[in-house]
Amino acid sequence: MYRLKYDPPAEAVHDALPPAASEPLTAAFAAACHDPLAATQPYGEDDDVMRMVITEHATAVLLIGHTLKTITVLQISYLG
Repeated sequence: MYRLKYDPPAEAVHDALPPAASEPLTAAFAAACHDPLAATQPYGEDDDVMRMVITEHATAVLLIGHTLKTITVLQISYLG
């Protein structure tokens, strides 16, 4: 199991999202903590480190730290 961490600006965006966007994103993060490669998509080059979560109302860029088993949320974009 991986541990989720946030960059402070990304956490502020997640906290400000309406429930319709926040809840699916939270569920996607939980899935990523169980299996980060299966629950995410490559971001840029497919290096198993920079990954992306895409939901109906938001996207998030993640940094996967396989050695320490961490997932850092770097950026969240609200799609409306």
